[in-house]
Amino acid sequence: MAVSSSSAQSVFRNKMARYYGLFTIGFLVVSAIMLLLEVFAGLPSRIIGWIFLLLTMALYATIGIISRTKLLDEYYVAGRNVPAVFNGMATGADWMSAASFISMAGTLFLIGYDGLAYIMGWTGGYVLLALLFAPYLRKFGQYTIPDFVGARFGGNTARVVAAICAIVVSLTYVTAQVVGVGLIMQRFVGVDFRLGVVLGLSGVLVCSFLGGMKAVTWTQVAQYIILITAYMIPVTFLSLKLTGFPIPQLSYGQALQNIMRLEQEQGLSKTTESPVVPGKFVTSGYVPPFNEGMNNASARAAVTQINTQFGASLTPPEPITIPDAKRPELGDWRGTPWNFLALMACLMLGTAGLPHILIRFYTVPSVRESRMSVGWSLFFIFLLYFTAPAYAAFSRWNILENVVGKPVGDLPAWTETWGRNGLIAIRDFASIDGVEIGKQPSWVKNLEKSKAVVIEDLNGNGKIDLGPFEKIDDKTGRAGEISGTAVTEKSVDGIVQYGEIGTPTAGTIDGDLVVLSAPDIAGLPFTIGALVAAGGLAAALSTADGLLVVIASAVAHDIYFRTINPKASLQTRIMLGKGMIVVAAVIAALLALPRLALIAQMVAWAFSMAAATFFPIVLLGIFWRRANGPGAIAGMIGGLVVTIFYMAMNYVNPAFNVLGITHLASGIFGLPVAIILCIVFSLITKAPPKEIQDLVDNLRNPITDDEMMAKYGSRGSAQAH
Repeated sequence: MAVSSSSAQSVFRNKMARYYGLFTIGFLVVSAIMLLLEVFAGLPSRIIGWIFLLLTMALYATIGIISRTKLLDEYYVAGRNVPAVFNGMATGADWMSAASFISMAGTLFLIGYDGLAYIMGWTGGYVLLALLFAPYLRKFGQYTIPDFVGARFGGNTARVVAAICAIVVSLTYVTAQVVGVGLIMQRFVGVDFRLGVVLGLSGVLVCSFLGGMKAVTWTQVAQYIILITAYMIPVTFLSLKLTGFPIPQLSYGQALQNIMRLEQEQGLSKTTESPVVPGKFVTSGYVPPFNEGMNNASARAAVTQINTQFGASLTPPEPITIPDAKRPELGDWRGTPWNFLALMACLMLGTAGLPHILIRFYTVPSVRESRMSVGWSLFFIFLLYFTAPAYAAFSRWNILENVVGKPVGDLPAWTETWGRNGLIAIRDFASIDGVEIGKQPSWVKNLEKSKAVVIEDLNGNGKIDLGPFEKIDDKTGRAGEISGTAVTEKSVDGIVQYGEIGTPTAGTIDGDLVVLSAPDIAGLPFTIGALVAAGGLAAALSTADGLLVVIASAVAHDIYFRTINPKASLQTRIMLGKGMIVVAAVIAALLALPRLALIAQMVAWAFSMAAATFFPIVLLGIFWRRANGPGAIAGMIGGLVVTIFYMAMNYVNPAFNVLGITHLASGIFGLPVAIILCIVFSLITKAPPKEIQDLVDNLRNPITDDEMMAKYGSRGSAQAH
């Protein structure tokens, strides 16, 4: 029987390999045809964008329709027959969200060395998964992580708390994906950000609504092929253009050398004494580690975005930057590794605690395949993560070389293209010379609101006319019809300084620009840009698919069926699950509109919450027999509350911090609280029944499935069918 099962798996694996091999070839052929039509037939870019969009959406919809199912095992765990290599690809796509595809390189672009915490944390987490969780969860069976919590810790209260935590974590994560979808649609299809969100989510719903995890899994395999192809092509051309060598992973060292040279020439890299700690010297620049200060720019930009999107009139928090010579009591945490280490730990532990990743190991045929699928996942993820630093380095080199120090009127065309999408703004006042009053860009209007700039139409022609700079006093300057504290000799000289490159709402470049703009920076045809958009869309949609299934199953399966109505029919449960997918998608769309932070930052929040809730509880549930329901409940609630509290306080007011640790790594405080509470409450309350303790002992021997695990794993199935 085992031989027959193994043979059937081999046949199925070979068949799927053939299908997806043909799909890869077909996708490359279509992309090549589009490129030729653009270059030789002048096919308009807008049409190219729509073709790529409709083609990929049609593909995902087709897979969703083919994979539609009414079987509970297929809807929640893809029938538990996904081969390890394909589960690895699906996990890679599920994992490499818009944060990985769009925002990781952008984060490295903005903060340099310190951004490596994301790469080390997000990859290191898979080692923990392979060692600590994957084989044991697969042996346990079940459908969801709250299922595991409910069965291991006994009672519905622990299950409901776990389900609520899963919803909070997944909703935060999926909101970041929706932001990525909106940005991609805005640039490459030319629609409004809000309409782009709706169009993108419609593609998500077709897959997850019809076929649940079965459709999501096989869609994600196709999405991985698209996203990795789209990620590699532009950076290869960029490497060839800038260094003459087509392997970016081996050539960006040259980019780093040029970045250091240009930063020194432009005064961006230097060693200075701390303004608040006498005798402490800090080296600024892209390559030196641990040189990032803290600020609440994201919170201020989010308030501005909310006011713009919803017509509100909220007052942004007072701007706070650390270090600040005027407020030495806030300290200077540059040069210390605490935030780097805390963020890396949160991302690593959060990786091992994310519900939509953990449930992927329910979809493979056996315990052995679960371990193998983790290995394949790490390989497929490595391909992208090994390339992200090259994107960041090449883009930064290009901007320092071709944008900084250049006259406003001589900038590359891509700066204007991406300026229309709100991801870049040249904040030298020469860029608004001759602009009609009332039509000045958002960054100017924001300065007017804060009284840093005053515009007067002195000649009555209805336009902003600049003139030579003149100093009014020590803090104020004037240049024609503008005056104020923001008007300085450099800010009106028409030459772009690095500090004058920002966004309409913030004084720094939007990191989400880096990957999406790479084809434009490299001077490649629009088709390559559309290919990148298709890849970014695949990354965002693949993760959104998995997250929406987690949210829907938490409500329909864990809360409704397991807790409220155990006699609910199979049809009722599946229909409720489908309805919750739609509801979750709508909520995520509404939460995405304010763009509360960079995509990578929003994802870091989700990881911090997962690190402080699911990681400690699942870990103790597997390796400590004495852990019980009250301990698990106290741990999850305490970890989540502490994490969200620190996150919110530091996000608005960076002065609220411990050792300079930012809101991105807030889970480092929730994690020990969760562990301590779980241990304390478990010890002061009744021990788990002997049956559960025997289950834990048996669970830690994951070589084979056995009758005890079949008994526990079938509890839900028996009730379901």
